[in-house]
Amino acid sequence: MARAGEVVAGCLALLRDSCAEGVTTAELDRVAENFIREHKGIPTFKGYRGYPASICASPNQMVVHGIPGPYELKFADIISLDVGVTLGGWVADAAITVAVGDPGPLALRLMEVTETSLMRGIARCVVGNHLGDVSHTVEEHVVANGFTVVRSLVGHGVGREMHEDPQVPNFGAEGEGPLLKEGMVLAIEPMVNAGTHKVTVGEDKWAISTADNSLSAHFEHTVAVTRNGPRILTASKAEDGAGLGAAHRLW
Repeated sequence: MARAGEVVAGCLALLRDSCAEGVTTAELDRVAENFIREHKGIPTFKGYRGYPASICASPNQMVVHGIPGPYELKFADIISLDVGVTLGGWVADAAITVAVGDPGPLALRLMEVTETSLMRGIARCVVGNHLGDVSHTVEEHVVANGFTVVRSLVGHGVGREMHEDPQVPNFGAEGEGPLLKEGMVLAIEPMVNAGTHKVTVGEDKWAISTADNSLSAHFEHTVAVTRNGPRILTASKAEDGAGLGAAHRLW
């Protein structure tokens, strides 16, 4: 899974560098698919329950599951990019939100809070903790900063399949839920809105957006629970080690 995670991380780094004014989400999808296949992976999303693309590209008020197409990135956009890769029969899944130009202080704070909530949640992925400890930690940080977590969408276990048990909500109570055991692998993915937590489904039956058209951000990592603490399988080379240390410092 770590090998698949390396491809996911490299793909997201390339997508981050590719986000610029005038670039279409369809172009981003082509860049991602080419990268994944060049690295001997399979785009996990493509064909999953009929999904037509290799990535999800969700700008501004779109939370997740945006189908790439003719939309051109504009100055001050933010866009959430979600990538899944299958390699050697194993899946890894991660997401980032990218700013195009300067989206303003609200958007930048939303992105920072969402990513920090992810890292705080990851730091709780310790043998003997409960899943609710992870969920509660994410929600606590988000709410303390004046934002809301989407409650109708959750993270998930991941392994041979993209979606496995258990579900990983971004809200909950400490000490509740399944006990975290060595060898469990979780896709933790805070989806955070600047306004209401409520969402709507688009006409294409895929894209999910905020009900009040407020901005949304999405960050995700695939994380293994090990005897030595959480291991981020989708960390970029720049984040490797540093990202996990940051999680513990934040917690």
